[in-house]
Amino acid sequence: MTPTLVRQHLPQVGSTPRVDLCARARDWSEIQERMLVPLYESVYERLEVGPGTRLLGLGCGSGLALLMAAVRGAEVTGVECHSAERLALARERLQPEAPGARARGGARLVRETPRRAAPSYTLVTAFEPIGCTAGDSDGLAELLAGAVTVAERGTPVVLAGWGPPERCATSSVLRVAGKLADPLRSPGSWRPALRDDLEEVAQRAGLRPDGSGRVACPFGYADVDSAGRGLLSTGLFDAAIAVAGQEQVDKELTEALHPHRRADGTVWMPNVFRYLIARVP
Repeated sequence: MTPTLVRQHLPQVGSTPRVDLCARARDWSEIQERMLVPLYESVYERLEVGPGTRLLGLGCGSGLALLMAAVRGAEVTGVECHSAERLALARERLQPEAPGARARGGARLVRETPRRAAPSYTLVTAFEPIGCTAGDSDGLAELLAGAVTVAERGTPVVLAGWGPPERCATSSVLRVAGKLADPLRSPGSWRPALRDDLEEVAQRAGLRPDGSGRVACPFGYADVDSAGRGLLSTGLFDAAIAVAGQEQVDKELTEALHPHRRADGTVWMPNVFRYLIARVP
């Protein structure tokens, strides 16, 4: 198995608040990324990921889903379009630099999108959930269309999205971002997930839907501070911070988390995520 990390450069659109990108990536890696582990496990189990699987992970973040696939014996390639800091953390996971340490599965790192000449992939995943903010699927269809050119015919392509708001406790918290960002009519404003979000993206990418599933992914945190850091690390509150400022966002986010705080101080928010399996024609 040969994990490969790829960074894809996309143009910057609009302004973003000034944040410590390294700290945010670390919060993502240490707090938030693990919330979707049940989703990764469910997909890998259903598609029997293991030795012989050549996986292309789009939006690989800090590499947790890649690591889980590599442990199963898969050969993995990760594409991280938006965050060099998350990619650096993925590199730490999959290609340790400590003296005497061995790269997991002989990891190699490249900075280009896989070309048509590369070995064909047998599974493509896009685990970053859509259907939470307006415009969050923009560009995904084009990214998928490029990815499937290096995938075998019939290859499963997995898309992930938020479930219905009534089954996602975190929806009430994410509405804070939409409320504060609304004066700018920002494309990052919260919106409820729609039933056909995933199917529409697959259709635009020229893919053929071939099954779906739902997975419970509760968001659990040690305390309110940890919950706030984890949720901010997603970037979903950036537009709100740009409008209202960090202090106001922190205040309203803390208030929104209060109903989900348990007697022992932990924060628990049940959620359901949906995934779609589409096929390369």
